[in-house]
Order: sequence, then structure tokens, then C-alpha cells
Amino acid sequence: MREEFAVKPKEGEPWDVVIIGSGPASLTAAIYTTRGAASTLILAGEKWGGQLMLTTQVDNYPGFPDGIQGPILMMAMRKQAVRFGAEFIEKDVEEVNFLSNPFELFVNRKKYLAKTVIIATGAKTRWLSVPGEERLLGRGVSSCAPCDAPLFKNKRVAVIGGGDSAMEEALVLVKYASSVTIIHRRNEFRASAAMQSRVKNNPKMKIIWDSAVKEIIGEQKLEKLKIWNLKTSQESEIEVDGVFVAIGHSPSTEIFKDKVDLDEKGYVKVFDHTKTSVEGVFVAGDVHDVNYRQAVTAAGFGCMAAFEVIRYLDKNTTVVKNS
Repeated sequence: MREEFAVKPKEGEPWDVVIIGSGPASLTAAIYTTRGAASTLILAGEKWGGQLMLTTQVDNYPGFPDGIQGPILMMAMRKQAVRFGAEFIEKDVEEVNFLSNPFELFVNRKKYLAKTVIIATGAKTRWLSVPGEERLLGRGVSSCAPCDAPLFKNKRVAVIGGGDSAMEEALVLVKYASSVTIIHRRNEFRASAAMQSRVKNNPKMKIIWDSAVKEIIGEQKLEKLKIWNLKTSQESEIEVDGVFVAIGHSPSTEIFKDKVDLDEKGYVKVFDHTKTSVEGVFVAGDVHDVNYRQAVTAAGFGCMAAFEVIRYLDKNTTVVKNS
């Protein structure tokens, strides 16, 4: 059953809010904006749902004591947002104009107008792009130790990377795994001295320097890694039950360059919790969050952005409500 909490604008009129993206931040925001009587359009993208669409078992999202499959969780969020009146379009936004009033967003040669915008496009994991990686994703290959570490209790795991993120992944995993092997392309880490010290002084940690993963091997699940030494060109194999890729993330902000302020890594700069450098444009989730990158925190940011949108609309425009 569809419950209309907000009146859809007539053709040529602006939406109260257009949300760009379709992960937990976007869909949570839509649940709150629609229930706040703001007409809401979700420009979800052709590959909608964010990182959870690539995740199998999710055990750390509240309310699911037995866990839930990532795609099932996202479909439930989508249905909930649509139930309250959000419109959902599975197309990519090609261009935005935040100088106009109302704002203009261009999708498949069609222009949409918005009184406010929430940027919730997320961030993409940088993968290794080696044979076996995509096929074994969720079957031993992961990019989130806080999500999956308990699955590897008393098992052998490897972490790929040399920055703070890799050290953080390793330090979470070592609480569960029997051993953690860090594989790094260089002969020294980029991580902070404090993080390096914690890793190097842990007896369960092993480090393979000057090396890269050439192939991820396994049939139904990960079995071993083929390693290539970048200095000697020698190849070797190590048996592991899991591998965690921690070579960074890329925020999905290409279309927002020169439209809102971005930091040196390309993440949207945040002012006063969820505001961007453009009045009326808000942000939520991994597209600005470099610290947590969890579904539940993204949902929390989505809720916060929605509240700010409603307050902005109440102050600056008249939101038409059902009688």
C-alpha cells in the first residue's frame, strides 16, 4: 500500500527535495523527507543500492538478530521510501546546476528542478582488479573488517594496503583471526607511526613487503593468494581464508567538482553537520564520511540531512501538504 505524505509537483515545477544516490543515506533521508510532507525524488543511478548490493550477509545492522542479505536490506529500504511517496528513478545524474534557483539536475537529457538537494552518492571501494577478486566477493574477499571480522574467527586472513585504513582493518581482524598477513607494495607503510607500532608489535601479525596480489584463487570460496614480489619478480602462494582489500575509497563526486566545495581527496566538505558550501544543498553518507563508512552511520547521516531539508523548506518555502 502506497501512502502519500507529500504532493508530487506538477510538470515543470520543482520538487521539494531531490536526493542523488540510493544507498542507506539516500533511502533513509527519503523516508524522513516524505513523512515530513516534502515531495521527494530519488535519482538512484543505474546501479542503485550502493555497496550493500555487493554484500552478502549483514550482521551488524540493528534489528536483524539473524543477519540479513545486503540486497534484501536495500530493497526493504527502497520499498519503505516509495511507500511514503518518494519517486524512484534508476538513472544516473549527468550534470547539476546549483547556481540556478530552483536547482537544475540533468538525467538522460531531461531536466529536473529542486528546491533542495541531498548529495548521497557514496564512495566506491578501490579494488585490486585481479583474477578471482570479483567472483569471490563475499566468499572470502571483503573490504570491511568491522562488518566481516567475526566470520573469520580462528582463521587465516590477509590485508592488502599500507595506510591507516589497512592498519585499522588488521587491528580489528587480529581480535578474531588466528593470523593476519599484511601485503604491501612498498618497503614501508604510509600509516601513522602509532598505528604502525601497534601492528608491528603484535605477534599475530606478519608483513610481506614489496609485493602485490596477482591472483585470488578458490572455487566456491577463497583458498589462497598468488603473490608477486615487485623487486625480484618471484611468485609465491599463501593459503588464507579471507582477504581484506584496504587500498582506499573513491568518493562519487565527479559531477560535483566546481559545484560544491570538495576536500583534497574529493569528498564533499561538510559545514554544520550536513550542509555543503551551497545553501540548500545538503550531504549525507560515505560521500563525506571518511571515518566510519558503515550502513548504520550512513542512515544516521541521511536522517540528519532530511531534518535539515525540512527546516530549510519550512523557513524558505511553502511545502504543500495533503488535506
